[in-house]
Amino acid sequence: MKTNPAVTTLLAFLFALLQISFATTVSKDEEEIRNLETQQQEAWNKHDAKAYAGLFTQNGDCVNVVGWWWKGRAEIEQKLTAAYAFVFRESVLTITNVDVRLLTPTVAIAHVRWTMTGARTPQGYAKVQQGIQTQTLIKSDGKWLIAAFQNTTAIPEAPFPQGPPASTPSPAVSP
Repeated sequence: MKTNPAVTTLLAFLFALLQISFATTVSKDEEEIRNLETQQQEAWNKHDAKAYAGLFTQNGDCVNVVGWWWKGRAEIEQKLTAAYAFVFRESVLTITNVDVRLLTPTVAIAHVRWTMTGARTPQGYAKVQQGIQTQTLIKSDGKWLIAAFQNTTAIPEAPFPQGPPASTPSPAVSP
């Protein structure tokens, strides 16, 4: 079977166009998600619970860094309003890295590294100064929003131990 060179060239051209179009969409979506993370930082630093909660879907949920689970935009706003009154009143959030992975054209995962200063850690809680958020994002009506959010304390990674700790000899017991 003989192939027409014009058809082959046209098909190659159309395939290249599809790849460019998909790459443009991916980078535009990634840019929009990174912009959402910038909005997260800005809303936090203005201590604006309504703007922060507005980054979530209506039924989005948030598991914060100490493991409290807030369900829905209204509860996220309510809890953050209370937190900004004292604990986070002088806090400053800095987003240091955003890694985006598009799962479908309307679903993405983002891992967001952050640092924080100025938080008044309640007694009995570890002082958290850096962490990683894992977010599931959904694009609806052309806008990316957070559907699920898990925040985890981050500590520098270290090598795993290669065995049990060295044991110390027991003192000799005399009769």
